[in-house]
Amino acid sequence: MKETFDHGGTVFAVARHLGVSPDDILDFSASINPLGPPAGVRGAVTFAFDRLVHYPDSTAAELREALARRHGLHPGTICVANGSTELIYLVPRLAGGARGLIVAPPFSEYAKSLSRAGLEVDYLDLSPADGFALSLDLLDCRLADGYDLLFLANPGNPTGALIPRHDIAEIVRLCRSRGTFLVLDEAFIDFCEEESATPLVAQGDGAVVLRSMTKFYAIPGLRLGYAVGSEAVIARLSALREPWSVNTLAQAAGLACLADPDYPARTRSLVEVERARLAAGIAALPGLAVYPSAANYLLIRIDVGPTARELATRLLSERVLIRDCSSFRGLSERFFRVAVRGAGENGRLLELLGGIFG
Repeated sequence: MKETFDHGGTVFAVARHLGVSPDDILDFSASINPLGPPAGVRGAVTFAFDRLVHYPDSTAAELREALARRHGLHPGTICVANGSTELIYLVPRLAGGARGLIVAPPFSEYAKSLSRAGLEVDYLDLSPADGFALSLDLLDCRLADGYDLLFLANPGNPTGALIPRHDIAEIVRLCRSRGTFLVLDEAFIDFCEEESATPLVAQGDGAVVLRSMTKFYAIPGLRLGYAVGSEAVIARLSALREPWSVNTLAQAAGLACLADPDYPARTRSLVEVERARLAAGIAALPGLAVYPSAANYLLIRIDVGPTARELATRLLSERVLIRDCSSFRGLSERFFRVAVRGAGENGRLLELLGGIFG
C-alpha cells in the first residue's frame, strides 16, 4: 500500500519512509498540546491496566459525570466516544435527511461521513481574502435552500479563525428556524474556552457540540472525545454508538486529565506566548503571510517561493513534518499549516524556514 503524507498525524508512516524512529521526527503536522499529557495520566493508565480483564464501562458513566461537572451540565447531555471522529460519522445518521452543508475549508471527514450516510454534500466556501470570515446573512441565505445538516468547526480547521460566541448563538437560532441540524465541532475550543457554545447548544434540540480530548490533553493515541446536546439528542446518539468503543485505559486517562486543575491554564499560557512568537517569526520572512488563529496551529500562505508540497519535502529531509493544505477545499498549493510547539522546537522551525525564505 502506498503511503502518503498530506494529512496530519502521519508520523509513523513518515518514519517508515525515512527509515528512522518516530521519535526522530519533529511533527508540526498534528496540532497536539506541546506540554504532553497531564502528569497524572501515566499513573492512571498503569493503575487501570489490571481492569483490562473486564469489559469497559460501555456508558463511561464516571467520565460523563466528571465532564458534566466541568461544564455545569447533567450527565445525560454527554455522550463519550472513541475520539470526536467517531461522532462525526454518527451524527449524519442521527440527523437523517438528504442534504448536508459544510462550511469550508473543512476537516475532510465531514464530507466522508455525509456521503457514507447517503446525504448529498454541498459547501459554503469562506475566502482567504477576508480571513475566512463567516457572513451570517450568507449562511441564512444558503440554509434557506433546504439543508438537513450543517457542519461548522469553531475555531476553523485548518484556518484557526474564531467565530465569537454571540455569533454562534445566532447560528444556532438560524439553524433552528430553518430546520437544519447543527453539528458544531469545537475540537480546538479548549484553547479559547471562553468562546465555547457548549452550554448554549445543550439547552435545546436540533444541535450537538463535538469536543475532543485528544488535542488539548495530548492523548491522540488513546482516542477520546464527547458530544454535548439535549438529553433527547444524546439518548438517540448514544443508541447509535457501537458498544465498548471507549476502552478502559482511555476512560482512566480522561478522568486523570480532568483531575488536573492547573493544566488548562498552563496550556493556554504557553500556547498564547509561543503562538505569538511563532506567528511573528514567520510573518517576518519574505513571501509568507500568517492568518490569525485562536487555536494551537497557524495557517500560512506562501506568496513567493516553493509550493507547500515542495516545502514539505524540503523540511522532511530535515526530519520536520508540516501539513500541506493543498488538499483542503478552498485552499491551494500555496497554503500550509504548522502546530504550535515548545520554544526550542518552534525555534528550529523558524531557523529552517529562514534558510528557505530569508
